[in-house]
Amino acid sequence: MNNMTPVSKSTLRKVTTAAAIGNFVEWFDFAVYGFLATIIAQQFFAPDLAQAALLQTFAVFAVAFALRPLGGVIFGLLGDKFGRKRILSLTVLLMAASTTVIGLLPGYASMGMLAPLFLTLARCVQGFSAGGEYAGACAYVMEHSPNHKRAWYGSFITVSTFAAFAAAAILTYLLDAGLSEEQMSSWGWRIPFLVAAPLGLVGVYLRLRMEETPAFRAALEESDSAHAPVSETLRQQAGNILRLGAFIALTALSFYMFTTYFSTFLQLEGGMNRASALMVSTIALLFAAGACPIAGTLCDRIGRKKTIALTGTWVIISVWPAWQLASSGHLWAAIIGDLLLATGAVLSGVVTAALLSEVFPTRARYTASAITYNLAYTIFGGTAPLVATWLIAYTGSGVSPAFYLALVAVLALAGGLALPETSRISLHGERKVSQAGSRFSSLKAGADN
Repeated sequence: MNNMTPVSKSTLRKVTTAAAIGNFVEWFDFAVYGFLATIIAQQFFAPDLAQAALLQTFAVFAVAFALRPLGGVIFGLLGDKFGRKRILSLTVLLMAASTTVIGLLPGYASMGMLAPLFLTLARCVQGFSAGGEYAGACAYVMEHSPNHKRAWYGSFITVSTFAAFAAAAILTYLLDAGLSEEQMSSWGWRIPFLVAAPLGLVGVYLRLRMEETPAFRAALEESDSAHAPVSETLRQQAGNILRLGAFIALTALSFYMFTTYFSTFLQLEGGMNRASALMVSTIALLFAAGACPIAGTLCDRIGRKKTIALTGTWVIISVWPAWQLASSGHLWAAIIGDLLLATGAVLSGVVTAALLSEVFPTRARYTASAITYNLAYTIFGGTAPLVATWLIAYTGSGVSPAFYLALVAVLALAGGLALPETSRISLHGERKVSQAGSRFSSLKAGADN
């Protein structure tokens, strides 16, 4: 299936835009919870112990991730069976609805223990929805993209993710700056959650207008069933799931340490107020969004395995000074520290977007990539704020999460470098990725031309 008609640049722009905007809606909704964690702790949990309330808030954050693998399996199977665009429309609708519910929920003062219960249920729906989102959006873009520029086109999915977190941070910052503390605690915190409703409608509209991917249509033509059963996927792809999952552990941990936890860290350990912490996060998030296409170009140029090696090495070297700078309490030091973390998150995120589609065949791509991605994000991403908070409380050291991140980077290098080189292989048909390593060098020169 390598002789398929290339997708036109105008179609590629439409495909990438639709997938990226829908992904933006998904992750804007998801990001708001992290940036408002300290207020949510006050609103939905018993006010007696502030540290316990914050731990409970991050525990609810982690619980939502437990539903991500289930969402990944179900949406992955449906996406491999019925196509990418229908399922991507459903995921953004579920995310918007559950986020809107959080914005309408009464707090602990009104409902007592029912408040955290309903908060947890709404977060679980968010997690279930997110389970089918990112891997599906990556597959959708990758299956349209030319072989030699997949990481570049896929980088715009990562751009939309960082941009969504930046938009959530900016909105939260503006509310913090424009409202009194009493107004913010009373009703201001609800506004970012309620924005989910109109954003969700926009996302659903855009995704329903998307076309199905050439690779999925080709798989339908080759077989009566375009998808592989879960048992077959797990049996045939177990090795790649474990190896890729080990690398995505770093992607997940660095992403949520950088995007969700760091704002809280700057407030609690760096002595910053919420507005200053959000400003630091916003600058770093905008930098990350702008750096993604550059990282995508680099990844296409040097290949996946060299990008994996660069990513792991960067995190190991930079994470301790990043944490030291951030905990200093000085604004510019905190910004530099956050930018160091952002660089690792960008590199890992961009290469992950490509690997999710390249490592697995079309019939199992959505399912296998969603399982891999969501298991890693559940274990390492969803628990990142909770583990970081616990490590600081247990060790008494504000930089202890840095050593945890460095340790996971070592695990990621071991798993990621054990993967075959998948840059430039065709995603059409069922060719095994093990063929890619021997072909990469010969394909590179011709593809660049």
